[in-house]
Amino acid sequence: MESKESLPSLSTAALVAIACNTFVAILLLLLCLVLYRACRVPSSPERLPVLAPSDRETRQMTEQKYLLTS
Repeated sequence: MESKESLPSLSTAALVAIACNTFVAILLLLLCLVLYRACRVPSSPERLPVLAPSDRETRQMTEQKYLLTS
């Protein structure tokens, strides 16, 4: 059996670096998961997106634009 002194040990700075890199890797995985879920094709494409303007709002915007330019 080897003595404890002959085993190479990691410095405190190396352990902190490993912990920080592990934390960053977890954050990157979470970011990839969020981007994957956000970029998926909607399951029901006939449904309008929440932020899409309605026909009435579109007409009002074009009328206002016309009034501003004339």
